[in-house]
Amino acid sequence: MLMRTDPFREIDRLAEQFFGTTARPALMHMDAYRDGEHFYAAFDLPGVDPDSIDCTVERNVLTVRAERRRPTGDKVELVAAERPMGTFSRQLFLGDTLDTDRLEAGYDNGVLTLRIPIAERAKPRRVTVTANGNGHRQLTA
Repeated sequence: MLMRTDPFREIDRLAEQFFGTTARPALMHMDAYRDGEHFYAAFDLPGVDPDSIDCTVERNVLTVRAERRRPTGDKVELVAAERPMGTFSRQLFLGDTLDTDRLEAGYDNGVLTLRIPIAERAKPRRVTVTANGNGHRQLTA
């Protein structure tokens, strides 16, 4: 049996893991941050049709799926194919401090932005201290 040695094979394998392949696209890139009373997650999805984006929340798991398709048609001739195509997916595990019932999503300039309010029970609140007259203090929230 004859084996051919390819010194760049390992480099190609690592590049496929990092950047993805046509059959297995790379992970969608994301930024997440808190601003005041809201939590934001922004996903890079350039060239994705907004109708192909699907966001679901089940318990505390947020799943975002999107699909980028190549142009098709009788007169379409593919000259170069370097951008990853196919279905992209990302899951986030959300804490109990977020109000997922009021999640909002918007897609603008290739960026999907999710806005999730901080739950009322997670916001800081003042505790009132009252004196009951016998030297002991009664605490109420």
